[in-house]
Amino acid sequence: MSLVSVLLVAMGGAFGSVCRYLVGVGASRFLGPDFPFGTMIVNIVGSFFMGLFIELLALKLDGSESLRLFVAVGVLGGFTTLSSFSLDSIVLFERGAIGAAALYVGGSILLSLAALVAGLHFVRAFA
Repeated sequence: MSLVSVLLVAMGGAFGSVCRYLVGVGASRFLGPDFPFGTMIVNIVGSFFMGLFIELLALKLDGSESLRLFVAVGVLGGFTTLSSFSLDSIVLFERGAIGAAALYVGGSILLSLAALVAGLHFVRAFA
C-alpha cells in the first residue's frame, strides 16, 4: 500500500460519494421520498458499471492497478459498496465456490441487517 494508492482511492471515493448524494437528492425530488429509490438506483447502476469496468479493465485496459483503485475501489466504492459486494459474490460463483458465494451473500445480508438492528437497540437502550 502506497500513498499514491491511498490518494487514488480517496479522490475516487470523494467523487463517487458526491455522485451518490446527487442521485439520492434527485431521486427524492423526482420520485418522492417514500421509497429509497436513490439507494436502489445507485446499487443497480453501480453494480452494472462495476461489471462493465472490471471486464474492460481485464480485456482492454491491461489491468492497470492505479485505474482499478481509482475507479473500482474509489469511484464505484464511494458510489455504492453494493457494486463491490456484487463483484465479490460473482467472482466466488465463477470460481466454482458456490457454497462460499451463498454463505457470503446470505451472511453479508443477514448479518448486516442484524448488526444494524443491534446498533439501533444499543443506542436506544442507553440514550
